[in-house]
Amino acid sequence: MAKKVLVSGCFDLLHSGHVAFFKEAAAYGDLYVALGSDKTVFDLKGRPTINSEQERLFMIKAVSFVKDVFISQGSGILDFEQEMRTLQPDYFIVNVDGHIPEKRALCQDLGVEYVILERRPHEGLEARSTTALRQREYIPYRIDLAGGWLDQPYVSEHYPGSVITISLEPTLEFNERSGMASSTRRSAIDLWGPKLPIGNHEKLAKILFCYDNPPGTKIISGSQDTIGIVFPGLAKAYYEGEYWPTKIEHVQDESLLQFVESSLHLISLGPRYAEYDVLVDTTFSRELAKALAEAAEHCWDAILNQDVRDFGCAIRESFEAQVAMFPHMMNERIASLIDEYGDQAYGWKLSGAGGGGYLILVSDQPIPDATRVLARREVA
Repeated sequence: MAKKVLVSGCFDLLHSGHVAFFKEAAAYGDLYVALGSDKTVFDLKGRPTINSEQERLFMIKAVSFVKDVFISQGSGILDFEQEMRTLQPDYFIVNVDGHIPEKRALCQDLGVEYVILERRPHEGLEARSTTALRQREYIPYRIDLAGGWLDQPYVSEHYPGSVITISLEPTLEFNERSGMASSTRRSAIDLWGPKLPIGNHEKLAKILFCYDNPPGTKIISGSQDTIGIVFPGLAKAYYEGEYWPTKIEHVQDESLLQFVESSLHLISLGPRYAEYDVLVDTTFSRELAKALAEAAEHCWDAILNQDVRDFGCAIRESFEAQVAMFPHMMNERIASLIDEYGDQAYGWKLSGAGGGGYLILVSDQPIPDATRVLARREVA
């Protein structure tokens, strides 16, 4: 009897990369596809699907490698859980950028073998992704490498310091609430359409910041989000108790960008859960803000010196300084992941405010199951 294989996803804008994935997964046995509903995709991505769940169901049923496909009845990143319990597959297969620890843990609980495939095109075909096919994906994301939270006046009023960001090409479609400035990115799309306009970087970043935080906004998105999106390469924004920095250093040196992007490895945690509130039980003081500011300076120096060990150490110092002020950024789930991957990295942090998103590891060696990023360069 053939083994049963389960895969899951939204598979919007069906393309050759999806079919190549189905083909490789089907080599393990009869392939069943758990399809994310329109509501689940909207909740995770913050946008409607191009093709409805019924259209996607029809198209995937027509793929010869697929034995059956059904719409998952659950929600969230594990929307297929009930279907997995009912089907009882022998294998659950994901692409490397679809791997999260919760999927592996569920498979372990149910006795299902968990398989991670590298994303690769069919022989002779160009690599494809849904992100590359969506016109809107020209707008960048960003990672705050160190100093995050100093762009909030209630932190930098205690001690001034910098937030270091790197702008990312949208080679992946990061989920909403993943700490990659996805909500500010949506504001940029609403404001400018599929591409950033040409112009003075700081002026454009200020425009986006104001658009993203209209009068009456209760929780202000930090300006490091808009700076990280608009400024290509690396940016170091210095805050002194105000929402906008008093100065911004901007670096686009190719060797430095290659150093940073080659050092970063992302382990997906899934999107931040709806009830998460990082502002609960916070503590602020001059000593704590100073530790965060000093870690950011350490990080900047390590980047300029291209010292990966120092870079990892500084990022870890920054994360620990953040947790001292925002203790809910750390929990047992994060601690267990750090235990799992920590011996492979020189340092780590969470993307954005935590509660989901990515564990970002710094290493000069490949890390299994990790996603890589591409720094955005200035377009000539």
